[in-house]
Amino acid sequence: MGRAYQNKKDSMAKTAGAKTKVYSKYGKEIYICAKNGGVDPDGNLALRRLIERAKKDQVPAHVIERAIDKAKGGGGEDYAATRYEGYGPGNCMIIVDCLTDNNKRTFADVRVCFTKANAKIGAQNSVSHLFDHLAIFVFDGDDDETVLEALMMADVDVTDVEVEDGKVTVFAPHTEYNNTRTALEEMGVTEFDEDLIAFVPQVEAPIEGEDVEVMERFLAMLEDCDDVQNVYHNAQF
Repeated sequence: MGRAYQNKKDSMAKTAGAKTKVYSKYGKEIYICAKNGGVDPDGNLALRRLIERAKKDQVPAHVIERAIDKAKGGGGEDYAATRYEGYGPGNCMIIVDCLTDNNKRTFADVRVCFTKANAKIGAQNSVSHLFDHLAIFVFDGDDDETVLEALMMADVDVTDVEVEDGKVTVFAPHTEYNNTRTALEEMGVTEFDEDLIAFVPQVEAPIEGEDVEVMERFLAMLEDCDDVQNVYHNAQF
């Protein structure tokens, strides 16, 4: 699983690194998290950890503060999470997660991207059942057995623990994110190379030739959509 995740992360980084709307993405997530769970990070664990991730991604403090201040007002937009699934170039599978205040606009924007890439939007759960929805943590270390034992003692439902090149990677069901991170922090882990929830494909779909160019253009178009938050796929470049 670890190698598959690393390959996927590397390929996704081609678009993630070029994303120009990262501030907007975090702004929406922080606003929703604060509005639903409270604006105090000390009392809203999800908000605190979201802010930590935003800072790690170099989101300016004023962007974070503005989103929280907006949530304090009690009004503002009502964003809803929506997910689109389907098949892309080379018959690879793709999941597009969005936050939107206008479902019709978002669907139209995403559908244009699929159409231009000669891709097909499928029904709900048409491909997501072939991905594992996981909490993923990567940090310095070389003893997977000790980490696994500590997590089990903390009653964390661990999916897998791997070690490679001096890095420990912990996989757990996405519902175990808070429990897993808390247990790791109690072990003394303070710095994470990766700390996220993501869809990891169970199988990969190698693509080549023109499909690679089309796929890269497809991903770039999706990332340019204002309402798109995350894109996951199983294409292997």
